[in-house]
Amino acid sequence: MLQHNELTPARIVAELDKYIIGQDKAKRSVAIALRNRWRRQQITGQMQQEIIPNNIILIGPTGVGKTEIARRLSRLANAPFIKVEASKFTEVGYVGRDVESMVRDLMDIAISQVKVSMLLEVQDIAYQYAFEKILDILVPLPKKHANGTEQKETEKERHQRTRDKMSRMLAAGKLDDRNVEIKIEDSFEMPHVEIFSNVGMDFMDFNIGDMMSNLIPFKGSNKEKTKNMSVPEALGYLTELEANNLVNKEKVVETAKNLVENNGIIFIDEIDKITSPDKTNNIDVSRSGVQRDLLPIVEGSSVPTKYGMIDTSHILFIAAGAFHISKPSDLIPELQGRFPIREEMSSLSKEDFEKILVEPENALTKQYKAIFEAEGVKLSFEKKAISLIAEFAALANEKMEDIGARRLHTIMNNLLDEYLFDMPDKKFSTVSVTPKMVKEKLNKIIQNEDLSRYIL
Repeated sequence: MLQHNELTPARIVAELDKYIIGQDKAKRSVAIALRNRWRRQQITGQMQQEIIPNNIILIGPTGVGKTEIARRLSRLANAPFIKVEASKFTEVGYVGRDVESMVRDLMDIAISQVKVSMLLEVQDIAYQYAFEKILDILVPLPKKHANGTEQKETEKERHQRTRDKMSRMLAAGKLDDRNVEIKIEDSFEMPHVEIFSNVGMDFMDFNIGDMMSNLIPFKGSNKEKTKNMSVPEALGYLTELEANNLVNKEKVVETAKNLVENNGIIFIDEIDKITSPDKTNNIDVSRSGVQRDLLPIVEGSSVPTKYGMIDTSHILFIAAGAFHISKPSDLIPELQGRFPIREEMSSLSKEDFEKILVEPENALTKQYKAIFEAEGVKLSFEKKAISLIAEFAALANEKMEDIGARRLHTIMNNLLDEYLFDMPDKKFSTVSVTPKMVKEKLNKIIQNEDLSRYIL
């Protein structure tokens, strides 16, 4: 994982190149936007608050890498990231999700990320605590005499020798077949209820079952229970318990809030679906309403969450859409102004498909090789076969809807379908994808337009 100061625009683009073919202008824009966030945080004083992110609109057909660019960007920056679809939002008061839910969901994601990170940091200490607790169960402390005095020194020494021996056996895994009784406490906390008016039912954060369990006193609700576990299972359970106790919940919330407000990325897909080229009908009026609800969040406002208020002023918003029918200028002027950078992403060519098939670290050919290897089969692709697969993908996108690189998934699955089905039962050690095989499998489908619409 690169440190933030190491994420220069050139390094960011180089990292994106490992997964996304082409789209150089879009990569360059997001790389600058990401570096600017680091630059802002190096500035002291009032000016730091004045510098707002340059939000971006990525324009292009599906499957050209819009979502992948945003997702990979967030992983590079180790930033909280969420993808939302603009068409799922509605105006406040209508059926659907309110726009502020994207910020609450982002905060939930950040809480999970930070908690996992902090749990990993204390894992070694937590394991030691759990290890000692298991030893306490296996080798109980010496009992006191009837008069209250402790047992003799020799008995203490004997106990310590036994404990040391058991410790070595436990560490070596020689006690894994033993079972131990672990105390488990039943505890019920008062329910946590937060209701904010005018923000939709999706923000009512409570659980009816938990509420009723607290309102009705159950006999023995705080009684300790015991559970019989194997030693490895008990070690795992106690390690998790101790780790949770070591992590400061307030620090988790504070760190997550800081991450969201300064590094958070919200990817708004299908933003073209809420544009309003014709403002004379009710549908378009409703779309304009969603844009107006989005506006204060993108501009910068305080959104109430169960973890407190979240300031959205410095969250980076990346919007995307095909804009087949509409255009970015159909967005309301105020929202247009909050997305100053617009990059048009090009459709993928046959040459692009060839590179996508082999060059990225997660290339489809590499994925299928790993899948075949799981069954003990070695899969290989001839270079001309790769070229032919790319040609069929480009042709299918021309003849039908252009779905970008997603077309390769369909074609590859059709090409290797029989082997994927037969591999477990028919024992063969190698499969070579040749140009002849590609033609036999795909030519009849691509030539028959009706058939290709159903299959590809």
